[in-house]
Amino acid sequence: MFARFVARRGYSDLLVNHDFVRFWAAESLSLLGSQISMLALPLIAALSLDASAFEVGVLAAAGQAPIFFFGLFAGAWVERRKRRPILISADLLRGGLLLIIPIAALFDQLSMPLLYAVTLLVGSCSLFFDVSYLSYVPALVGRDRLLEANSKLESTAAGAQVAGPFIGGILVGVMTAPFAMLVDAGSFFLSALYLRKIKRLEPEPEPAAAHESIWSQIGVGLRFVWREPSLRALAGCAAVTNFAGYIFLSMYVLFMLRELDLSSTAIGLVFGVGGVGALIGSLFAERLATRFGTGWTIIGAQLGFGVTGLLVPIAVLVPSVALPLVVAAEFLQWLTLLVFYINAISLRQTITPDAYLGRVNATFTFIARGMIPIGSLVGGALGGVIGLPMTLVVGEIGMFLAVIWLVASPLRDNRPVVTSQPEIAVPVAT
Repeated sequence: MFARFVARRGYSDLLVNHDFVRFWAAESLSLLGSQISMLALPLIAALSLDASAFEVGVLAAAGQAPIFFFGLFAGAWVERRKRRPILISADLLRGGLLLIIPIAALFDQLSMPLLYAVTLLVGSCSLFFDVSYLSYVPALVGRDRLLEANSKLESTAAGAQVAGPFIGGILVGVMTAPFAMLVDAGSFFLSALYLRKIKRLEPEPEPAAAHESIWSQIGVGLRFVWREPSLRALAGCAAVTNFAGYIFLSMYVLFMLRELDLSSTAIGLVFGVGGVGALIGSLFAERLATRFGTGWTIIGAQLGFGVTGLLVPIAVLVPSVALPLVVAAEFLQWLTLLVFYINAISLRQTITPDAYLGRVNATFTFIARGMIPIGSLVGGALGGVIGLPMTLVVGEIGMFLAVIWLVASPLRDNRPVVTSQPEIAVPVAT
């Protein structure tokens, strides 16, 4: 009955693809919980353990450090295995690890080394989850539905960003930050349950991949990204954005807590405003690409991301209006970032053959998100030397400059994307 209703109304048939809906629900649940912990973890450090700016920066780096150390290995390893079992195992492990934090708080054993260890291990699980997730979507919906599927997935991710920090701020106020982690742990367990309900059979990994050395596979992924001009530009832009962005984000909660004197609930509301912007951006990403072309949409969104971020330096210079300017920057930057991300990830998935998708995703993860721990450590160091406000200024200027990678690439002409690596046949993107 629901299928007939959807067809009659002209809605997307992805809404009656039960396996996609289960996957969508799983991803939404885990993202909702992760938004809570994104707020709760630095608050645990700052409020419960009186952490310094550098210690908070190290905590932010710990969650992303696994990408830097074995992100490339993850892509080659994932290609040798079915993706859904990896997704389920990663969710179960993340849920179990996060339970350690409230248990430790209950027995008065909470410490910064414990937070570092849990965050590091959860980040390791998330690495394998994310690489598998990006490789699993094309098999679940087909390449012709990637932009639509990614738009739907990111719209609920944006919704989680709206609700998660708001709920997290309330939970921290009511339950305290360590016990708010119980909700995040529960979200991962529910996500694993939904993933187990997916019935679509996943194709077996290509036999040839199992006989190829890991290092050879990693090399192919790196060369593929480097030799394809548009992929190279996207990777470079993402690397600069993440490096500068985490100089900013590693100190962002401390800035709002100590410089703007906001409560945990108010900080959650600021992040929630960013989520509203992300939700709007996810709804318009596909339409903008249809109207202006994927290349110009990606460039325009990244430029908008950098320009609107400059509201934060203005806020630092004019403290009397700092809060509304920070809120405006949060809203506008997330709106433009989601337009960029949905189109960039869809383009990447479209032009990369299935046999190389895991390696290419892992290469992007390594290049782009590998900058996150470095940026977080630099942000923590700068926060202690030049102060929190000026650290945010440095981060925003860096994010503004990242668009140079895109302007100097074939994306500016909306040209078809083809590979320059002769041994790999790549379909032309439209």
